[in-house]
Amino acid sequence: MTLAVGLVASVGAAAGLPAMADDRATTTTTATTTASAVAEAPVPAPAEWGACPTDVVVDAAPYVLDCATVQVPLDYAEPEGEQIDLTISRMASTDPEKRRGILLLNPGGPSGSGLTLSTLMASKGLPKSVRDAYDIIAMDTRGIGHSTAARCGFTAETPHFGNLPPYAVDEAAVDAQAKVVEGIAEQCASSPDAELLRHLNTPNTARDLDQIRAALGEEKASFLGYSYGSGLGATYDAMFPDRADRVVLDSNIGDTHLNQDVIRLWGPGMEETFPDFAKWAAKRHATYGFGRTPAQVRATYLELAERLDEEPLAGVDGVLFRMGTFGPLYSPAGYPRIAELWEAVLTDDAAAVKEQLADVPAGTPSGALDGTATDGSDAAADAEEPWALDNALTVFLAVSCNDSDWAEDVQHYKDTVAADRAAYPMFGAAGANITPCAYWPYEPVEQAEISPEGKRNVLIVQNERDPATPLAAAQRTREAFGDRSRLVTVDNSGHGAYLLHDNPCALETTTKFLVDGSLPKRDVSCRAG
Repeated sequence: MTLAVGLVASVGAAAGLPAMADDRATTTTTATTTASAVAEAPVPAPAEWGACPTDVVVDAAPYVLDCATVQVPLDYAEPEGEQIDLTISRMASTDPEKRRGILLLNPGGPSGSGLTLSTLMASKGLPKSVRDAYDIIAMDTRGIGHSTAARCGFTAETPHFGNLPPYAVDEAAVDAQAKVVEGIAEQCASSPDAELLRHLNTPNTARDLDQIRAALGEEKASFLGYSYGSGLGATYDAMFPDRADRVVLDSNIGDTHLNQDVIRLWGPGMEETFPDFAKWAAKRHATYGFGRTPAQVRATYLELAERLDEEPLAGVDGVLFRMGTFGPLYSPAGYPRIAELWEAVLTDDAAAVKEQLADVPAGTPSGALDGTATDGSDAAADAEEPWALDNALTVFLAVSCNDSDWAEDVQHYKDTVAADRAAYPMFGAAGANITPCAYWPYEPVEQAEISPEGKRNVLIVQNERDPATPLAAAQRTREAFGDRSRLVTVDNSGHGAYLLHDNPCALETTTKFLVDGSLPKRDVSCRAG
């Protein structure tokens, strides 16, 4: 994912992130439409809890959830106008006497359903003290799944197969991609859901969160968000400072919204995370033959990618090979999958290569949770359903494009690709490549800005090595919030720290904050669990 918003560029530069040059595409402005705008919106009807959709019931098992629908304005500038539906789920407090309120969840993305995120967390060991303290509220945010859903009409034949731009090996690849993404933007603008698409953005989603709070009859709402959800949580805190209670931001994009800086983070993210896989593979050289040292394993990756750039195997080129390596880095549990892919390429096993990469286009990481099929926000989780994949790709695209003012000049992307290919040769030329946002027909929305002024209610949690949201992004977020926040860094590799990658220190620190609200006296550094 990418970074920016009232954050100090020097932190990113010191950490080796892409510089915030004067000619960068993204701009940051302070939101002029804040909580006062929502005050004009109709107070939503109280949520009426009932049975969840069948697929949610199946996915949640053995846990039981209640579901409800909340209506919110499509356009908050016309709060009495058209309304859209938001579907939410509830894992009710296990001890009403200890209940202190609601905890809103967001899995990141923004793409894919989040209705069963609470049950995923429970299956990962969410402590009873947290389940006692809150009704845990998960949801399909605007445009997604069981809420009023948006679709551009993407199919298996559409040349837009993932949230991540393809790795551009040279300027000609950028030119070719520009022609593709221009058509994608036109397709979305002419789709039946075009009016909904223009209102999919992070500030509107934050307003939706507050409408959900109101529909549940709560004065305040706590929040836990992963990846893109960290930006959404920061936006909610900025727009509704009196209503945001305890806020946990995990796997941080370093900003309140998506932009090219955030997408370009995948370059340094892979450079910082790949060495963990390389060490794993080097220890298993006798089995896989990728190299006896991490440096040799890295060289094997670059050699295989270049080989497939020049001569694809069974239709698999270097672009898909790089994606197939990047995605499993979201969790060390994915390392054997990388090994299987590399073995197939090394042995020219065309059938095995196709099998290993069969779901790579659908499963291109969205920057949400741990990148596995269980996380509830990765498009791969829903890849079996073409409708769901269309929906997930559409929402990620619309929010990304509406949230920021993207450069329209193709040369800009040639320059960023060249810079990131040199700085981050493993994957930098992917996130820096041109996207449909360069041709997006709608004006970007103004964004909220993180403020260091306010109550001390923000805990920032971050793995030290994360392929999608590097540590430097969390450090930017920490600096932006100032003394209102504390940063918990975890000596882990992968995407998602709290619960998703087992670490006793991160578990204890985050749980304590959610339950009793106490921030650590100083930033915390958690050793490997």
